Amino acid sequence: MPESPALPWPWTDGEALRFDRFMDRALHDPRRGYYARRIRGVGRGGDFTTTPMLSGALARAIAAWIAETGLRNVIEIGPGEGRLAADVMKALPWWTRLRTKLHLVEKSLPLREKQQALLGKSVHWHDTMAEALEACDHSAAIYSNELIDAFPVRRFRRTENGWDELFLLPDGPTEDWQPADKLPCSTSFKQPHAVGQIIEVHESARDWINEWISDWVGSEMLVIDYGDEAETLYHRRPHGTLRGYLMQQRVEGPAVFQHAGRQDLTADVNFTDLDLTVSPWAKEILIMTQRDFLLPHIDPLNPVDEALVDPEGAGSAFKVLRARATF
Repeated sequence: MPESPALPWPWTDGEALRFDRFMDRALHDPRRGYYARRIRGVGRGGDFTTTPMLSGALARAIAAWIAETGLRNVIEIGPGEGRLAADVMKALPWWTRLRTKLHLVEKSLPLREKQQALLGKSVHWHDTMAEALEACDHSAAIYSNELIDAFPVRRFRRTENGWDELFLLPDGPTEDWQPADKLPCSTSFKQPHAVGQIIEVHESARDWINEWISDWVGSEMLVIDYGDEAETLYHRRPHGTLRGYLMQQRVEGPAVFQHAGRQDLTADVNFTDLDLTVSPWAKEILIMTQRDFLLPHIDPLNPVDEALVDPEGAGSAFKVLRARATF
């Protein structure tokens, strides 16, 4: 069959497109989405770098958490090139490693190929969390690193009369702020924002978690990402937190729309929202800084490790949510 014609920028049908739907297509469109087809990798040769590419401290901290849970199945969601998973398994005590089964949830074909080349055939791959939990009999140590930030966001701007929502028009593209008819559930709307403040809401992440979290019986979860709690998330950030990463360069403003499908798009995570999403299914939730999580596992002579726990930098910019299933 002949290929279907390419969709016009920004992959709309010629009408105004809500921003989260544009972001979803720009990242995940099967033919031209960044994660589906264009991502070149993570690290020096890719568009962005994550903590596991810089230091082994995160892997050691996650491995210690896994050993503490006593669970025999481990699920990483969105494992990138597989470097973190490989380092986590190496950091486990040998008697724990021998009885641990590693499951990866990954839909991106380019990334799955890199993971398979690094990790071999002993790993179990899944397209969805539902599949992974079923394979683990619903009991696993589940972790993710810089995952939630990449879920599509809805963007809102505070006005004197309430909130407008961002749409994109296909000519240009052109930003089109329209009065919001119905607001999604988010604690960000309850904060005393000034007129003109732009915020992002990870509604898609909340919906995704709700698809599978009722099946995580006997599981524990670790979510690591950049963000903050609702009260301080937008402090001195009137334009919100949305940005892109293209060839190791941070991209903001109109440039976010100009390289659709060729760059990563991301926004900071509201950890108060994340807490409220998980809490109906958890008997214990703890939110801490990356500094507190990593500090027992860093090499004090390694300047990279010192940077990762810097309270004025990455040590506070990243947060960690730990949760344990209710039953």
